[in-house]
Amino acid sequence: MLNRRLIRVKVFKVLFSKIAANMRNEDAAKADLLNSCEQTIDLYYFLLRIPVELKKIAQTKIDNGLRKFHPTEEEAHPNLKFVNNRFISIVENDPGYCKLLQKKGLVWDAEDSFLRKMYASVVSSDYFTDYMNSSNDSLEEDVQLIRAIYESEFEDNEDLEDILEDRSLMWMDDMVYAVNLILRNLGEIARCGKVSYVKVFAKEDDREFALTLLSHSMAKYDDYMSIVSSHIANWEPERLVSTDMALIVMGISEAVAFETIPVKVTINEYVDISKYYSTANSKSFVNGLLDRIIQKLLNDGTIVKTGRGLVGGLAGADEK
Repeated sequence: MLNRRLIRVKVFKVLFSKIAANMRNEDAAKADLLNSCEQTIDLYYFLLRIPVELKKIAQTKIDNGLRKFHPTEEEAHPNLKFVNNRFISIVENDPGYCKLLQKKGLVWDAEDSFLRKMYASVVSSDYFTDYMNSSNDSLEEDVQLIRAIYESEFEDNEDLEDILEDRSLMWMDDMVYAVNLILRNLGEIARCGKVSYVKVFAKEDDREFALTLLSHSMAKYDDYMSIVSSHIANWEPERLVSTDMALIVMGISEAVAFETIPVKVTINEYVDISKYYSTANSKSFVNGLLDRIIQKLLNDGTIVKTGRGLVGGLAGADEK
């Protein structure tokens, strides 16, 4: 399920791309946004399959060793603990999950080289050696191995990032979120004995938040750009960083359209996003400009906040 931070990032990417291409069809933009959100869940399902693919490589190596005329002692008496991992069996044998992968084309058939490279990294690790040599034999231990694989093999994995970028541009920047979602769900999958369905949005409010934020930002983009221009002395809009402008427009849109979201939260969210999607100076620029504009719109009644603790202005926006 997508959190609000990721929703904001996805709205930002759609808004920025549509404005840059001068394509302001709101229905098309909303369709792109919802597709992007769904693609994140597809990435979760896609990455969840990797331990199964690693197990298949291990099984093939065992089978090849047993077929040799003069196998080594290790080949003749292989350690089957990994290929018998209970968690992997749950994922591998879940018919609903397997059907979903086939329907969406979320298969690893073309990535044999990458999978073998990851398998070599896994089996050479201390955590794998400890697992294989452990006398314990439990589902809990099996889950801990899978957790170690995701925690150890996915961070800064450029080969995997290249594969995901080739598969879907919408998967860019989503891998960390998808892996964390997998880590959060490992225990539930083990308890339930099946891969549970993951909703795109935790609740309907999140879906409405995404669509309303995009719709309002597109509809009011030019109006809010005029407000931005009026707050920047001696700057032409063309000279401003376009990603900063999209983020500031979104910040104004969120402050105006959502009465129950504190303006301090809104400002801090877009300042944080600017750290990753704009320039080195964007943090201070976005923070300062949003602060001034939102304060003015609060004073003139354009922005109205309701609810406990939301009335009374900014009360100071933290700069992260």
